[in-house]
Amino acid sequence: MPADSSPSKPDSTAGRFSYDGLDRAIHEKARLGIMTSLSAAPSGLTFNDLKDLCGLTDGNLNRHLEVLREAGLVDVRKEQRQPRTTTMCQMTSAGRARFLKYLAELERVVADAAAAAKGNAKARTNPGRLSTA
Repeated sequence: MPADSSPSKPDSTAGRFSYDGLDRAIHEKARLGIMTSLSAAPSGLTFNDLKDLCGLTDGNLNRHLEVLREAGLVDVRKEQRQPRTTTMCQMTSAGRARFLKYLAELERVVADAAAAAKGNAKARTNPGRLSTA
């Protein structure tokens, strides 16, 4: 059998930078801000506090909370607080687990980018040497 007809070995670097752990429900600027805010407040935040922390309008926050709620990441409920009803937002336990997994993947992205930048800096200072980063 000719050498070129044998199955090729899978490339160990294939998909290395695909970052499948970057959860699409979280990986959007406003939703990342919402999840970060809620992770710092285990008992939840009022809608207005969350709106202020994230710099969002009522409509934008409502829409992003709906996406996060449908994904099972947050719970939104009405509470009767005299003299009116207050909307409370809280991260679910599943949401907390997924957010921690997302953050670990984001740390990997940062580490890879730092290593690549370091490798590029070495390559610029020593152009005859290829970087292995």
